[in-house]
Amino acid sequence: MIKPLLQNEAFLADVDRAAGQADRLHLWWLGQSGFLLHWNASHLLLDPYLSDSLTVKYAGTDKPHTRMTERVVAPDRLSFVNVVTSSHNHTDHLDRETLGPLMTANPAIRVLIPAANLAFAAERLQVPLERLDPLEIGTPAFFAGFEIDAVASAHETVETDNKGRPRHVGLVIRAGPWTIYHSGDTVRYDGMAQTLRQWPIDLALLPINGRGRGVAGNLSGPEAAQLAKDIGAGVVIPCHYDMFEFNTVSPDDFVRGADAIGQSYRLLRNGERFSLPDEIPEG
Repeated sequence: MIKPLLQNEAFLADVDRAAGQADRLHLWWLGQSGFLLHWNASHLLLDPYLSDSLTVKYAGTDKPHTRMTERVVAPDRLSFVNVVTSSHNHTDHLDRETLGPLMTANPAIRVLIPAANLAFAAERLQVPLERLDPLEIGTPAFFAGFEIDAVASAHETVETDNKGRPRHVGLVIRAGPWTIYHSGDTVRYDGMAQTLRQWPIDLALLPINGRGRGVAGNLSGPEAAQLAKDIGAGVVIPCHYDMFEFNTVSPDDFVRGADAIGQSYRLLRNGERFSLPDEIPEG
């Protein structure tokens, strides 16, 4: 099994060290599409999956979720998080065994859920609807110094509820001078790049595990690199690989695609930190 670069006490110590650099944006990859952001004494957690719930759920089935990388940290150790988000309802993005302990450790935490998914999320998490904050397209959310806009994502298609609200969203997050785009699970759809170009995106966090293997689709590595280029992202970090054996890819195709079009990128290991400014991207 792959060991994170930083794990448990070493990871938490690095988060503490970063807190002393208030003028920089810090980000850690926690595995799959999970990222921890730190800006100006606040912490935002994106799509965390920090349990083995899917491994247990699918044990003995034809789709075993065999974990490839050890967990970076237990969710109840993250007692400093101000905001957590879920991009859609799949368990590796909306995990009760992660969010339950996280909410217990952070009683005042704000939990941001796509408006179309509120009832589903409340039932899964066993909390009142009022405990969750809706993410609405066109309505920025302001929490703990972060400004967050939701944009539609397409997990094969742009799926909506009966009010036309998307069930899969990406987030454009502004933290001081920095703008981060976290797509959640998505493929590219017509008008996506044009929508995202309205923001000056410094950092894009995009899945690269592609399509097939019995799961719904995501961007391939070259597609992720091209989308980052087309939205003007300063740097792109690939994600959604090295978590489950049945649904992973090598980042090599992503690297080749990014190099071919001159898109700057950074590959992270689980538990590794990326900071802005003054980082030198790999490509």
